Amino acid sequence: MVTQITEGVKVSVQTEYHPDYSSPKQSHYAFTYKVRIENGSAYTVQLLSRHWFIYDSCGVITEVKGDGVIGKQPILEPGDIHEYVSGCNIKSDIGKMKGTYTMERVMDGKKFSVVIPEFKLIVPYRLN
Repeated sequence: MVTQITEGVKVSVQTEYHPDYSSPKQSHYAFTYKVRIENGSAYTVQLLSRHWFIYDSCGVITEVKGDGVIGKQPILEPGDIHEYVSGCNIKSDIGKMKGTYTMERVMDGKKFSVVIPEFKLIVPYRLN
């Protein structure tokens, strides 16, 4: 698990490889990632959008932008936690992801970026 704190908002990510949904002979590797967002700030914040960069070891870089996460734009009071699971497919058995969330303080509308820490997408047999 990797973790990053930006302006009191803590983002932690844990990944899992899914061999049943992967096909190495066709260069298709499926991963899920579980994200935990904790509001450790003194302000109520809302997650407005996401901006991801997905890399594989074949040199392919995919950029993904969109509103919210999995169809939601959660509001987190101080101390609240929001968790979700999403996934991605890459063309190699090693890759990585990183990005940012655009957040907004509810009380004054101040927008700020929260870093999503870089995390690895690695097929387990590559670690041995």
